[in-house]
Formats: sequence, C-alpha cells, structure tokens
Amino acid sequence: MKKVLITGGCGFVGSNLAVAFSKQGYQVTSLDNFSRKGSEILKTRIQGFGVEVVGGDVRNVADLNDLKGPFDLMIEACAEPSVLAGVQGKDARYVLDVNLLGAINCFEWARERHVPVIFLSSSRVYPYDRLNACHFLEKDTRFVMDQSSLGLSPSGVSIEMPLEGIRSLYGATKLSAEFILKEYAVNYRLPSIVNRCGVIAGPWQLGKVDQGVFTYWLSQHYFNKALSYIGYGGKGKQVRDLLHIDDLTDLILKQAACLMGADSSFRGDIFNVGGSLHSNLSLLETTEICQQLTGNRINVGRILEQRPADLMWYITDNGKTEKVFDWQPKHSAQKILEDTHIWLRENETLFKQVFV
Repeated sequence: MKKVLITGGCGFVGSNLAVAFSKQGYQVTSLDNFSRKGSEILKTRIQGFGVEVVGGDVRNVADLNDLKGPFDLMIEACAEPSVLAGVQGKDARYVLDVNLLGAINCFEWARERHVPVIFLSSSRVYPYDRLNACHFLEKDTRFVMDQSSLGLSPSGVSIEMPLEGIRSLYGATKLSAEFILKEYAVNYRLPSIVNRCGVIAGPWQLGKVDQGVFTYWLSQHYFNKALSYIGYGGKGKQVRDLLHIDDLTDLILKQAACLMGADSSFRGDIFNVGGSLHSNLSLLETTEICQQLTGNRINVGRILEQRPADLMWYITDNGKTEKVFDWQPKHSAQKILEDTHIWLRENETLFKQVFV
C-alpha cells in the first residue's frame, strides 16, 4: 500500500485530499499544528476515514524527522494562506517562517528520502500591479478584461505571464518556494510538481474575509451577518474564478499516480489550477446566488478604499494542465455554492461557532 504524507492535513485542502487519498486505498498521514480555528473539527473528520493525524509543525525539522515512514509521496499543503498577512509588518516573520522556511524544511526532508513532492502554490505569484494595470470594461455585474499580452488574455492568466512586479508577501513566499523546489528537482532529480491554485471552494472550507472568500460570502448570508464590497468603487464587480475542492482532488490524484510511477519525468513542472472561464463570479453575482440559496437579503455596505494586493480581475488559464493530465473543472460556480450551502445547512450547529 502506497503511503502519502500531507502537511497542513487538517486544513481545508489538506483534509479533503486526505479523505480522497484514503478512499483510493492509500495509507495517509496528516501533519498539522492545529493553529487554525476549526482544525480540530477537520481532524475528527479525517480520522473517521482512517487517516493518521500527527501533531507537528513544518517550521520544526524534528517534527518532520519524527514521522514514521517510509513515504511514497509528500503533498505540501501547509501555508499561511491570507494575502493580507504581513501587510502591517507585525506578522511578516510568521508568513516567512511558515510559507518559506516550512516549505524548505519539507523539500529537504523529501530530498533526504527521495520522496516525490506535490507543492500547492498560489495564483498570487502573479503580480497584482501588472494585472490591475490592464484595461477593463465595466459591465452591469462585473469587470471584463479587454486586453491581451504575453500570458494574459480575456481567457485568463497563463504560466507564461511575466512575473516582474509586486505580489504581496504571501505571493512572494510562494514564488520563492517554487524557485527552491525547482533547484531541488533538477539538482537532486527529485520528482515534483507545482500547482498554482486559484480560489478553491466547497464543503468543509472555513472561509474568512481574506481567504476562502466565496464560502465566507455564503456563510455570512446564511447566518445573516453584514458584508461590504471593498474597493473599485464599492460596487462588487471584481471577478475571481473558483474551483470546487473535488475538482482539485481529482487532479492531484492523477498527478500523484504520475509522480509515483516507475519513470516520472516531472521536475518542478508548473501548472495553473483554477476554475477558469468555466467557473467564475463577481462579488455582485455571488451576492445574488447567495440570496437565492439562503433566502436571506443582508446589508452589503460599500468601502471605496482598496486593500493592499486586491485584484480587479483574475481568471485562470489552465491550458497546459488540461493537456498534460486530461483534466478540466467539472463544477460550475453555481454548483460549488449549492454544494457548500447544503454542507452548511447539514452542519450548521457544528460550524456556527467557526463562522459567527
């Protein structure tokens, strides 16, 4: 039986991957420091699927070395995911330590044992200043990209987009980790894949205003809490694509099979992973769907000032990913919010303490 290690295994993505791999017959170990509110709930969930849960922190090399192997694959899904982290400087060290030092510790652990790595990076490696400087048309419910250049078109952002620019401390740590993994991959022939993930959503996500925005938006409607459109005129027309967690797990199961194969040629190869043109929404459009699903019409205020690193528009071009892995998103934006609403309704008592 193949054995898989998932760091951040009691987070939204890590826990769903743990369940998916366990269902496929893999022996799964989840490493997590349980720092996020609600992680203990996700811990209990994955233990119900036979996942071994180990308390530990990727910032501590000893915690990695104490893991009982051997392992056939590492999925590095541990991160401080908020793009606003470090903006005021007070938590900058934490972002650097978790997202960069922690990733380096994981790559070194994998190198020593020659364990293939799937690294979950972020679309935030693409510079927001370059994206926001593009020309957009303002339509009734959203902004629409009206410009094409290298790696950028109305169809989305591809991996060919130039990386010069400003991307937030969060994005910078993720990009730096990508560079380091590539060096490990080539110099030490370490089989590895980098996934630049856009917004991921769906059941079991503990969404916040600065991370997991679509789940957060729905939960605020569900529990009748106030919201605000922030920046860009306070109209809620900024656009992001969103990917169902089940679509992501389908892709990573395919990638895992490739990396654990007898002749894996992947050496830090980069893939975009997002909802693409198939699944995307503006906040204004999201509000309408949330009202339909919950039956609640809440007060949505307007804040004209933009937050640091905010984006007017981001849609993922999955071109290379779809070709290499014969994969594409299956779930529409409507379906993602419907599935999340069902989950919220079925687990209202359990998660009300997390969202409210």
